[in-house]
Amino acid sequence: MKIHEYQGKEILRKFGVATPRGIPCFSVDEAVKAAEKLGGKVWVVKAQIHAGGRGKGGGVKLAKSLHEVQEYAGAILGMQLKTHQTGPEGQPVHRLLIEDGADIKKEYYCAALTDRATQKVAMMASSEGGMDIEEVAHKTPEKIIKVFIDPLVGITDAQAQELAAGIGVPAASQAQAIDTFKKLYTCYMETDATLAEINPLILEGNGNIKALDAKFNFDSNALYRHPDIVAYRDLDEENADEIEASKYDLAYISLDGNIGCLVNGAGLAMATMDTIKLFGAEPANFLDVGGGATTEKVTEAFKIMLKNPKVKGILVNIFGGIMRCDTIAEGIVAAARETKLSVPLVVRMKGTNEDIGKKILKDSGLPIIPADTMAEAATKIVAAVK
Repeated sequence: MKIHEYQGKEILRKFGVATPRGIPCFSVDEAVKAAEKLGGKVWVVKAQIHAGGRGKGGGVKLAKSLHEVQEYAGAILGMQLKTHQTGPEGQPVHRLLIEDGADIKKEYYCAALTDRATQKVAMMASSEGGMDIEEVAHKTPEKIIKVFIDPLVGITDAQAQELAAGIGVPAASQAQAIDTFKKLYTCYMETDATLAEINPLILEGNGNIKALDAKFNFDSNALYRHPDIVAYRDLDEENADEIEASKYDLAYISLDGNIGCLVNGAGLAMATMDTIKLFGAEPANFLDVGGGATTEKVTEAFKIMLKNPKVKGILVNIFGGIMRCDTIAEGIVAAARETKLSVPLVVRMKGTNEDIGKKILKDSGLPIIPADTMAEAATKIVAAVK
């Protein structure tokens, strides 16, 4: 689960991390009133979407008068903001953050995330914060300092000091930087985040350290422990079909191809998508019906896949371990009839009650194309679509 920048800053403030003052807004009038309430002579008008690179896409503007706040808010609200993280279609902007201007002397980067290789928390920092951190990681990875934190011990003063000194924070400000790194780590752990990122973390002209941006991803499996974070969820930022799929406990992610995939098990689903690509086509989705699929779940899965106008064929790939092939077969037949399926359908199933499942499909009278191997299944669905 992702949240907006202003929500991330609310969380950071709860853990004692300094941020600029800001007010979220949903209209141009609210933006102007927010600037008036904040006072001062300079404000930042920031688009709020679940993607980075907003500044380069024209979603962040520095306003030096209330008239400019009004002008920029009007231009950004409702725009289709395109960044390197949104894809070519972009995302519509429904929310703004009006924030105090900052006296930026230097921009840094820092983030906490789980490192599965070491089974520790990686805390990263760089002297090259700002919009091009991906370029830094690609071209000059030596400029990114990393420490690996044992979650049973927590971040130590020495590790935080290593980060602060490593990215060149001036001696007079290192104590603040160390304190910020420690608070970010605590925030990351206590919110069950999978990513807690500040980019940029700034050094102000007066020597203070402040979080100028905030990006969080949270472990969806832990959200039951955090109703306050769940309340931040913005469904406007999520794919409508993915939201619908979650109601039926289906793991669904929309992609750009034309072959719908219905598979049980995440690993097999990934392998199925790879096989489709290997044989010259592109998957239209990732869809894992899980080990407890019912006829209703399979039917809903078909409906969701077929909502996508790009889908020209469907490949069902089932391994009957916990899931029985006959149950899936009944679901496929029911789904095909209810949705009046009009695109080619290839079904490959192996495992528990495989023969019964195949007989159900054969006796259905539906034009279902059977396959015994993944290669055969992929070959047949690619040919049928072409």
